[in-house]
Amino acid sequence: MSRTAREKCESGIYHIIARGINRQAIFFDNEDYIRYLETLNKYKNDGKCTVLGYCLMRNHLHLLLQENSESIAVTMKRIGTSYAWWYNKRYDRVGHVFQDRYKSECVEDDAYLLTVIRYIHLNPVKAKITEKPEEYKWSSCRAYYTRDECPAGLTATETILACFKHRNKPEEDCFRQYMEQQSDERCLEYDIKRCIKDSALKREIEIISGGIKASELHSVEKTERNTILRRAKDIPGSNLRQISRVTGIGINIILRA
Repeated sequence: MSRTAREKCESGIYHIIARGINRQAIFFDNEDYIRYLETLNKYKNDGKCTVLGYCLMRNHLHLLLQENSESIAVTMKRIGTSYAWWYNKRYDRVGHVFQDRYKSECVEDDAYLLTVIRYIHLNPVKAKITEKPEEYKWSSCRAYYTRDECPAGLTATETILACFKHRNKPEEDCFRQYMEQQSDERCLEYDIKRCIKDSALKREIEIISGGIKASELHSVEKTERNTILRRAKDIPGSNLRQISRVTGIGINIILRA
């Protein structure tokens, strides 16, 4: 069956979400986050897109992009393929890094443009990673507040700040004030599923392994162990760090299984 064609935005502006396959981590440390932003910056500098905003979370990411010289679908494929090649090489693994196709929605007016950028920047706050959006290192919020981001100049802030022109305050101050307003807005998102408890995960691993306890999995023959680990990664709500915690097996081994 052919895939449904994506909606084409008249504005050329898209809110995009991509997540790790099986909801697994796509960023483990600073080097991973930096690499993705450098990749995004490369295609921005090549004129493929304009970056209006972003937020990189551990197992998913939000982008606010405007297409330029090529379709956003082609640009996203370039970015995803480039990062996945580097990621697989770094962690000595093969296969997909991102889950299926990315999700996207059109942003056709200024009101929704502001809604989306606030929603993106508040992701770390809602996840209780930080108390203020500007404290999170891997989003474009600080680019809007202080012009401080790496790579420098990645985010084109002028498009969104222009929404606050002709007011009695500087545009940056108006943007900050807008960000600080109470908001329960919902934008494009993946369905949120609860994490599985460690005790439940241990029981699931024992079932799929035919009675082997999670804590004993490290002593199982490699081929059989990897088969069990692959099935464990498919358990709804599980993640690599949790599987590592209950089995005592290193994350890189689980990642490569």
